[in-house]
Amino acid sequence: MGSRGGADVNGMRKEAIVAIADVDHTYAGKILKGYPDAKAFTDYRKMLDEMDGSIDAVVIGTPDHTHSVIAMDAMKRKKHVYCEKPLCHSVNEVRALTKAAKASGVVTQLGNQGHSSEHIRLLQEWVRDGAIGKVTEVRAACNAFKHVYCQINKMDQLKNRPPVPEHLDYDLWLGPVPYRAYSPLWVHWNWRGWMPFGTGCLGDWFCHVADPSYWALDLGLPESVHAEVEGYDPKIHADLYPAGVKITFQFPAKGKRGPVKFVWYDGNKGIERPPHLEEGRKVPGTGGVLIGENAGMTHGSHGASGARIFPETRMREYQANMAEKTIPRAPGGNHHQDFLHAIREGRKAGSDFAEYGGPLTECALVGAAAIRFPGQTLKYDAKKARFTNNDEANKLLAPPYREGWTLT
Repeated sequence: MGSRGGADVNGMRKEAIVAIADVDHTYAGKILKGYPDAKAFTDYRKMLDEMDGSIDAVVIGTPDHTHSVIAMDAMKRKKHVYCEKPLCHSVNEVRALTKAAKASGVVTQLGNQGHSSEHIRLLQEWVRDGAIGKVTEVRAACNAFKHVYCQINKMDQLKNRPPVPEHLDYDLWLGPVPYRAYSPLWVHWNWRGWMPFGTGCLGDWFCHVADPSYWALDLGLPESVHAEVEGYDPKIHADLYPAGVKITFQFPAKGKRGPVKFVWYDGNKGIERPPHLEEGRKVPGTGGVLIGENAGMTHGSHGASGARIFPETRMREYQANMAEKTIPRAPGGNHHQDFLHAIREGRKAGSDFAEYGGPLTECALVGAAAIRFPGQTLKYDAKKARFTNNDEANKLLAPPYREGWTLT
């Protein structure tokens, strides 16, 4: 609640917020005071047990490594679930949660807020209308918060082991992750740069920045992934995220479209300038580029903000005969409201775990595994959720839980 969770609940504060759980009531203190009628807990399991009859839906804004166990517990209790991205911390968790979401019948929503925007629908309508021709390549990037995601220069601080603050339930914060001694380096916020808990820039931003092209091109799951990294040795830095990343996903042909090359960049690596982009026009720092036959399209993050065709001459031509709006719009273009309306209307939300949010997250996690094997092209069997040419990489798709924690 002290960070992303508090922001999500704030987006739904007009509902009856009956209970709140956080492992650190000091860190989340200011937010908790804003909900005086909600009963406060430290352990989400006790909250669900005690308040079961009063809870219709659950909002999860915890660190990545605890998303799955909380979401699974809630769905088993037939609670609707809104969960921040990435949905899970491992591919094994994605498969378990998507299966459970299908079986439970509850409404689910991944927290990639831009998926409910107007711009993401315009981009999809333009692409499917052939505005830039056949799309063969996508380039997407995030150059934000580099100091959070790459913390290799802090490794020497791990030798410092201060005591766990009295106000933090560290054992519960760890959740299903195998025990390791406390370090302030990962609690709070900076956990995103430590792979046992977070998924780096890729996990934090892929579900935002890749969302527009992923939806428009119906990408599904990749058949291979190849990572290039900067300032990173997997034998030394396995728990950390690189200073610079370039990951190439190859998606097979599907339906009427051909194969698509999708390249992700973050940290010190940025999008390589695409053909047809005029001189003087900037390549997005955090955003994407779709490359078509004779034209392209640029967009920002969180729902393809500022989507625009290039060259500008093609944009003006297309504006004269633009595609009709055929995709249903989310209520007010608001992701939280789409979730709430879906519950009341008995329909699926736009970023449903089973059909959309889960597969989108899985792509990011496949890429995160490839980072540990830079320079290798990993072949991915989407049906079996495993790599066919690297058993060591497969271990990252289904890491063990510590005793006392399970998804079953």
